Amino acid sequence: MIFPLLQDPLTPPYIRYNHPIFIRGERPAMRLKSDLLLLLAAVIWGSTFVAQRLAAGHIGPFLFNGLRFLLGSLALLPFVLRARQPFPRPALPWMLLAGLLLVGGSSLQQAGIRTTSTANASFITGLYVVIIPLSLALLFKESITRLVWAAVGCSTLGGFLLSAGALSPFSIGDLLELLGAIFWAAHVILVGRKARQVDPIVFALGQFVVCGVLNLILGLIIEPETLAGLAGSWGAVLYGGILSVGIAYTLQVVGQRHAPPTDAALILSLETVTAAIFGYLILGETLTPLQMVGSALILAAVVLVQIPARRAPTPTPAG
Repeated sequence: MIFPLLQDPLTPPYIRYNHPIFIRGERPAMRLKSDLLLLLAAVIWGSTFVAQRLAAGHIGPFLFNGLRFLLGSLALLPFVLRARQPFPRPALPWMLLAGLLLVGGSSLQQAGIRTTSTANASFITGLYVVIIPLSLALLFKESITRLVWAAVGCSTLGGFLLSAGALSPFSIGDLLELLGAIFWAAHVILVGRKARQVDPIVFALGQFVVCGVLNLILGLIIEPETLAGLAGSWGAVLYGGILSVGIAYTLQVVGQRHAPPTDAALILSLETVTAAIFGYLILGETLTPLQMVGSALILAAVVLVQIPARRAPTPTPAG
């Protein structure tokens, strides 16, 4: 099972998740910077949703993801070479695992979107916001505050309302999207726990290379006939590779260095709101009053989770 593997007893105390500098409410300026980076990643991913839909009609999901993640790797490579950071061998297994989770999440999402509606795909993928705190509470025995649970519920209801009126009957694509949401949840938890141990750019590059190479190999084996569709989707591949992978996924790794996984997931869930906004601006899609309420609830959840949790005062030693 993936989650127990993250319980690394060799992790030094100063980078463990429960250290004070990673607890909600500590170092406000650092948390604000991280949250803004995650917000920018969500905005970019929302704009990329249109590109993914366009590419799905021309090229297979494995080839699409393989090409865009390798392109994202090339975009990061100059920064890694310039920094001259030594390769972190102890972190190699975690970069490999992060890449495998990206393969599962991105491929299942891209495959599912071919046989389900955009509304279904958006809502079901957003369920990783619920999966993350449940996993942390059940598998890692971490305490999730009532405020965070309220924010999670608010975000989930907002995602449902944002998709309401357009949800289609259950299909195999919905099952693929749900499985993809589990992979996304595991990836967010992994990044939140392990990316602090190494340079975030190096960690991002490592997971991109793994994801890109594996996807490309699977694509050439399973869907070689769709290579001809690259001519009609190269624009979406470039956009997805440079912005969605090279910039947004790297921002996620950097941002999660000082943001707990559940908080990060709630901010990243704004992807659905920005996707609706870009659909309105670019594709001319309309936003119903119910969808506007849903967007407002997701925004409210992000604000709610920023409220510092109260902690019991530290007792004064006797004497």
